[in-house]
Amino acid sequence: MNIERVAVIGAGVMGSGIAAQVANAGIAVYLLDLPAQEGSNRNAIAEAAIAKLLTTEPPPLMLSENVGLIHPGNNEDDLFRLAEVDWVIEAVVENPAVKRDLYRKLDKVCRPGTLISSNTSSLPLHVLTQELPDSFKRRFLITHFFNPPRYMRLLELVTSSDLAPEALDRIRVFADQKLGKGCVLCHDTPGFIANRIGTFWIQTAIREAIALNLSVEQSDAVMTLFGIPKTGVFGLLDLVGLDLMPHILKSFLQTLPAEDKLRDIAAIPSLMTDMIEQGYTGRKGKGGFYRLKPGSTDKIKESIDLKNGDYHTSEKFRIEDVGDSPESLRKFLAGDGSLNRYAWRVWSETLTYCAELIPEIADDIVSIDDAMLMGYNWRYGPFQLLDRFGVDWFAQRLRDEGRPAPSLLTDGQSFYRFDKHRLQFKHQPGHYRPLPIRPGVLSLNALKHSGEALLHNASASLWDIGDGIVCFEFHSKMNTLDPDSLTLLSEAAELIRQDFQGLVIYNEGENFSAGANLKLLAPSLMQQDWQAVDDILRLGQQSYAALKYAPFPVVGAPTGLALGGGCEILLHCDAIQAHAELYVGLVETGVGLVPGWGGCKELLRRWLEFPKRPGGPMPAIAQCFETIALAKVSQSAFDAKKFLFLDRSDGITMNKERLLADAKALALSLTENYSPPEPYEFYLPGASAQATLDIAVRNQQQSGKASAYDGVIARQLAHVLCGDDTDITLPLSEQGLLDLEREAFLHLVQQPGTQARLEHLLKTGKPLRN
Repeated sequence: MNIERVAVIGAGVMGSGIAAQVANAGIAVYLLDLPAQEGSNRNAIAEAAIAKLLTTEPPPLMLSENVGLIHPGNNEDDLFRLAEVDWVIEAVVENPAVKRDLYRKLDKVCRPGTLISSNTSSLPLHVLTQELPDSFKRRFLITHFFNPPRYMRLLELVTSSDLAPEALDRIRVFADQKLGKGCVLCHDTPGFIANRIGTFWIQTAIREAIALNLSVEQSDAVMTLFGIPKTGVFGLLDLVGLDLMPHILKSFLQTLPAEDKLRDIAAIPSLMTDMIEQGYTGRKGKGGFYRLKPGSTDKIKESIDLKNGDYHTSEKFRIEDVGDSPESLRKFLAGDGSLNRYAWRVWSETLTYCAELIPEIADDIVSIDDAMLMGYNWRYGPFQLLDRFGVDWFAQRLRDEGRPAPSLLTDGQSFYRFDKHRLQFKHQPGHYRPLPIRPGVLSLNALKHSGEALLHNASASLWDIGDGIVCFEFHSKMNTLDPDSLTLLSEAAELIRQDFQGLVIYNEGENFSAGANLKLLAPSLMQQDWQAVDDILRLGQQSYAALKYAPFPVVGAPTGLALGGGCEILLHCDAIQAHAELYVGLVETGVGLVPGWGGCKELLRRWLEFPKRPGGPMPAIAQCFETIALAKVSQSAFDAKKFLFLDRSDGITMNKERLLADAKALALSLTENYSPPEPYEFYLPGASAQATLDIAVRNQQQSGKASAYDGVIARQLAHVLCGDDTDITLPLSEQGLLDLEREAFLHLVQQPGTQARLEHLLKTGKPLRN
């Protein structure tokens, strides 16, 4: 039985966030809370929570319209409505008695087939179901979402032997395919997996930073070397709230086994206690380990001294000359400096703790790795990190220090290996099992181990993914585009034409592509070699045009950022299968340029082909102009359809792990009787339309919404989109519009204003408004 309607009880931050993600999936959801004690509106608490979803940052809703799928109520007057739903998620206060009282009511109201779960992060399942009937236990489990529910992929599932097997399957399928979650089965132990390990890691990192007299900047910089998000440890605590840690640790002290190592480090440092008492609880308070200087209008960032508690101007700390290879990481861990010793202390303690928790908290290492990858956004799970260090090296160093190595490390063998092109994981010393493959999931990383790339260079590769479909992968820094990737794209088109049926453009990086590598322009700018710039423009235009008119279907499969040239390549695809978390846009005006690889041409074509509105081509031109001039970026794949970066028929995948398989299936569906699109002819109004747009630009400047140089860029953009001096009765070819793009780009790149913007971006990573 499918899950078609959901209810969430508890309209706090987590409850409302879960309801928002259900709505993002296009599913109607009830959001109930206590009846309001004041006023006549008993649903006021739930209604206020729903209203807050529209102003919260980052946005919990992928489209603001999704708020209409969330229906407010209260858990006294509206419990009867839950007879309509297929899944009830409880997210009320962490009090077992309160929860059990609610469960008794739900067991009476809900249909026999309705699933019921708790979003608890600290209470054991066996405590929650005490004295409840077997009929309830058969439908009950823990579904622990991570905050914010839209962006954090992990869903920890805790079950009992009483749960009906089909109940778990229904939750897993729905959470995976509709909510985009990675489901991890956990044992019914304190903190489950991610928070048990995450809390140990955080406490160890804080204590060792204080002991070694490091700054918060130094500590956070060290952590990022090992694939930790840029928040590091102290930035993460500021994000989640310092005041949360005492509650978490108190809960652990009440429930952990007597011999657990976390007990030994559970004391909150006095500095943190003082900070919490003074309201320095992190971003939600007056600040935390980092803060903005009080009274400063310049947003000066300060950080706290871990020794004396004084704040000072924060200085970004960089650790130079440390690579990401296993050899360089081992060398860093073996160093004698305070930063080296800090890294070794934190990771040796944390990874040893992880290895000792199997099988207490999970059945296998994969569950632990997945939990930390998805719950804490680590680039490598604990056992993947051990493989990078070298298991034998790590275990030997522990022994050299007189510390016992956990039994999982005693054989010195890696935790993951490929055997006959199949990824395996170590189940116990000397014994491996195949990594399970879920139906509908295709891993490019796993496919790479089954053979060599069809084509390869430093920036891109082409892979055979089966059934006549190949995958073009960017793998430069931030997946930026350069002559190497563009040249390989042209070579790929020729190979596919001969031996394959279709192409998917996809990679497993955090972002699809941050656009053209602007550093390539720097030498040409310095030497004023405008011919070199023109050559890069022509190469991009020709490569993308060849893609558009290739005799085989091309499907773009983006996730994360797809900006500038990354957006332009998608606009030239036959179809797109996008991950729901897609942030796509033509952002060239931010660096003083206009799209030069066909982005203006293709977005304008889409708006001109959009259902016609009165006023001829001008409304389409105006919409396209506004989107590009303001460098608008979608806030989700659904939002991208509003800007026509995605077509209405393009597909959206909620779970990133399913994206490649979905894109491949789409490409296969297009292969039968495929023919490339017909060239498009533009009929544009020329000078009169440019004059109209110029008035709009002047109004923006006079109101202070656009700078003087914004106006210069906007006029060049208008020159392109209006067709220069063409007449609306005369056709303008695609090549004609590409020529206008190139002319505008070349004009702007020679201007001091654009050069200042480019230089500032390359130096600081931030845009300049001049």
